[in-house]
Amino acid sequence: MATQYKPKNILITGAAGFIASHVATRIVKKYPDYKIVVLDKLDYCSNLKNLLPISSSPNFKFVKGDIASADLVNFILVTENIDTVMHFAAQTHVDNSFGNSFEFTKNNIYGTHVLLEACRQITGQIKRFIHVSTDEVYGETDEDAVVGNHEASQLLPTNPYAATKAGAEMLVMAYGRSYGLPVITTRGNNVYGPNQFPEKLIPKFILLAMRGEPLPIHGDGSNVRSYLYCEDVAEAFEVILHRGEVGHVYNIGTNKERTVMNVAKDICKLFNLEADKAIKFVDNRPFNDQRYFLDDEKLKSLGWSERTHWEEGLRKTMEWYVANSDYWGDVSGALLPHPRAMMMPGGYEGSKEVKGMLDQFNNIQTKVAPISDSVRETHPFKFLIYGRTGWIGGLLGKICEKQGIPYEYGKGRLQERSSLILDIQTIKPTHVFNAAGVTGRPNVDWCESHKPDTIRTNVVGTLTLADVCMEHGLLMINYATGCIFEYDAHHPEGSGIGFKEEDTPNFTGSFYSKTKAMVEELLKEYGNVCTLRVRMPISSDLSNPRNFVTKISRYDKVVNIPNSMTILDELLPISVEMAKRNLRGIYNFTNPGVVSHNEILEMYKEYIDPGFKWTNFTLEEQAKVIVAPRSNNEMDTTKLKKEFPELLSIKDSLIKYVFEPNRKVPAK
Repeated sequence: MATQYKPKNILITGAAGFIASHVATRIVKKYPDYKIVVLDKLDYCSNLKNLLPISSSPNFKFVKGDIASADLVNFILVTENIDTVMHFAAQTHVDNSFGNSFEFTKNNIYGTHVLLEACRQITGQIKRFIHVSTDEVYGETDEDAVVGNHEASQLLPTNPYAATKAGAEMLVMAYGRSYGLPVITTRGNNVYGPNQFPEKLIPKFILLAMRGEPLPIHGDGSNVRSYLYCEDVAEAFEVILHRGEVGHVYNIGTNKERTVMNVAKDICKLFNLEADKAIKFVDNRPFNDQRYFLDDEKLKSLGWSERTHWEEGLRKTMEWYVANSDYWGDVSGALLPHPRAMMMPGGYEGSKEVKGMLDQFNNIQTKVAPISDSVRETHPFKFLIYGRTGWIGGLLGKICEKQGIPYEYGKGRLQERSSLILDIQTIKPTHVFNAAGVTGRPNVDWCESHKPDTIRTNVVGTLTLADVCMEHGLLMINYATGCIFEYDAHHPEGSGIGFKEEDTPNFTGSFYSKTKAMVEELLKEYGNVCTLRVRMPISSDLSNPRNFVTKISRYDKVVNIPNSMTILDELLPISVEMAKRNLRGIYNFTNPGVVSHNEILEMYKEYIDPGFKWTNFTLEEQAKVIVAPRSNNEMDTTKLKKEFPELLSIKDSLIKYVFEPNRKVPAK
């Protein structure tokens, strides 16, 4: 037998519900070395009383929240160092799915997707993701079938609930294959036992029988189902947790089937009721599968087997409900023949005992603790960088590696404040670098047709990050743009008079530039920000399509206008030094002087390709092939040059950092 998996920190979603509460209780009690964190939003069918047996256990923690909250899920995964997820949380009642199917899509598909994506982002931390599905994804089993659906059987769901569970399974499978997430899926028969909300058949019939009310049967009662006792199912999950193979599906089932009519008659016997008088036939569901039948041999091969006989399990269940008749409070709505979702969890709102539990366990702290000095003990700096997939962000990581500076890339989205707080709390940086932003795909023309997206990142995201950094006493280096100016009467082309940091932006030709000018003005109110105006960035990597030299060398025609530009090989290390010096305010972040398109291409011809040729065209001709006008200007770099007097002029920097390292033509 393969080596058993041993988890350390397990997140169980939906564990204030029926099945998962039994699983959580079993694991908490049996494995004191495992830490169990339960996440549950306490929906109508959940009850914190289900977790009372483990409420005082030192290895147990409860968090009230929704799996659809990406920020909360990310927070828990990181702060609790979760390595194993057991995902039970779901809307499960078929009747409700016919009347409120969108809620099932939201909970079962979207909620699962949020959880998967959160796990994907913490690469390597998650060792097991156990997704709990249902036998209903297989659809109806033929009445005369002698072999049950095996794990490779086709999924043919017939009701909205089953369809959402099948959809969630597809996402789980995709994340396993695309991202290597270590997923396991389970598909189970019906489960019964203590603590189950009485919208389900067995507890509903027991409570109705206790009240002397009719037992409503959908249709003629001939539908066949298989039932497993809750403790046997909890043991099955214990076995799958430790012995299940990543990438596999496991049916949790029994070959002992019984019709709904037989279930009703067995419950009548327990209460000494005459079945003919106690049973009432009602309208069937819109679609009611005749039979679900599973092949459970694969799970049995791991060492699991059903232990509880039907008669024994049903008796235990009946005894529990008789002893706990008011456990759920007023459940009259759930006992209707065709119930719909109740608005409040039964027995929760009025229970002082349960409220006390919630106060005790729901201790997630949203207030950020002070930044620890532990990082500074080993290195004076630690950088948090946003824009991992971007050009500048990627280069910053390489610079940090070269200089031996600890750094991490932010996982949070700039627009989501809580995710930024989570990054800062977990990474504990000394400085934050914002190299994230929308510049356009493949150029700024894209922004003209994607204005909300551009605003969301360039304005809202940048301001949110600056605000979060200010609250935490952190300097933010913000890579902005100098494409917010254009030559004018006071700064004519070729005059050598450049725009200064305090000048008001005068270029509004592109929506991209509008957003960058807008956010720069607002950032002036934040004393913790250092804004660096980058222009027409160039690097020694001539294979990069974002490189200005690479761009114009591939154009059929180019304009010929002198511009200030940024040589990243020289200036990005300077930006790191600026962070170390805690410089703030606005800096024109270009090399001194200007260089024209033709001058760059002449260098390209001299150093790279002697046979290179190009054609110029006018701004008027250019305007016919682009959507938004382009900014052309000269930036005054006096302020930056004063701080870094060694800074090379644009032409000297081009030769030193770009063309000499890429020289293909022998020097004369």
